[in-house]
Amino acid sequence: MGDFYQNGRVATLHNFRTRPLEDLETSLLNYARKRSMSLILPALFSELHTTALARIVDALTQVVYLDEIIIGLDRASAKDFEYARRYFGRLPQHYRILWNDGPRLRQLDERLREQGLAPNAMGKGRNAWYCLGYALASGRGQALALHDCDIITYHRMMLARLFYPVVDPKLHFKFCKGYYYRATEEHLTGRVTRLLISPLLKALKEFFGSVEFLEYLDSFRYLLAGEFAMRTDVALNIRIPSDWGLEVGILSEVLRNNAINQICQVDIADRYDHKHQPLSREDPETGLSKMSVDIAKAIYVKLASYGSEFSHGLFRSIKATYFRIALEQVEQYYADAVINGLSVDRHKEEAVVDLFAQNIYRAGEEFLSNPMQTPFVPSWNRVISALPEFQAQFLTAVEEDNR
Repeated sequence: MGDFYQNGRVATLHNFRTRPLEDLETSLLNYARKRSMSLILPALFSELHTTALARIVDALTQVVYLDEIIIGLDRASAKDFEYARRYFGRLPQHYRILWNDGPRLRQLDERLREQGLAPNAMGKGRNAWYCLGYALASGRGQALALHDCDIITYHRMMLARLFYPVVDPKLHFKFCKGYYYRATEEHLTGRVTRLLISPLLKALKEFFGSVEFLEYLDSFRYLLAGEFAMRTDVALNIRIPSDWGLEVGILSEVLRNNAINQICQVDIADRYDHKHQPLSREDPETGLSKMSVDIAKAIYVKLASYGSEFSHGLFRSIKATYFRIALEQVEQYYADAVINGLSVDRHKEEAVVDLFAQNIYRAGEEFLSNPMQTPFVPSWNRVISALPEFQAQFLTAVEEDNR
């Protein structure tokens, strides 16, 4: 159920259930005449065999205001790429598939690597970065949106509400972040946001006070949402993390380059569910364990850029404060679930908090051992400055792959 509270630094656009989808899409079609829209879909090839992506493509075939769809395809052989071309062939919009594992794009990646401009690691961050670069090179869209390909509860209302704030000429927003209620039919989900991000930000504010960056992050209702939209001038200047710190990193870059009144969040779904990552307690390099370390480290790096100083002793105190606040929130979420007839296993929730507390300290130790680490991929503005001909070469390579 929507509300009308503005309880943070970032403008919140609620869903009062007073405007039907058809009306939104009619307006978007009109706005598209002056501000065309491109959608980015970073995907693993394995997702082409899921019902989630099939449902997404079904919905997109009915979206009339989109000018372009860009699919970033990871972990795909030549045979897989041909399958993907057939799979997406029913899209009525202009679309291109970036075959990230293909020889042409690998060659371009190597060229960037020689200049120290390429992403350091495979993953969603790298995929999204190349998709943004292609969108800027193609020039077809003046507004760009990105969402994941594993959304089980997808509806085209999500996309309409995501784009709307950055294309309506009456509004001044340049970046929009989606948010939603995270649950299945029976369980409260969203563990990383509920049990890591929220209590960690509250703990950090106890040590560093009202730092603009912390207040800004704490304004987002679902900070780790993978859905956002932006105008192209925003995309040109942001640096993107190549690890699980992607969402935190993008938000920090948007704040660095834009006034806070140009940033908003919008309610895009009554309920949202997608593929759930394993906890990976025994393997700190995968799953939610790796995610929690990367996210915490991304926050520490940004806080340091604001002048905050860290030490081993401070990280021990942050861990203890986080633990206290997180356990209090476990009780709050339990009560929230009970009154709504949902299930929350307090033992499992507290076990997750135990792991996250360890990883908050581990992230601090890794940060202190390598404080000069640069986790961001350079902005496309920098790439274009260093290699003015790269955009044309990028476009040619993608066109040859899709021919």
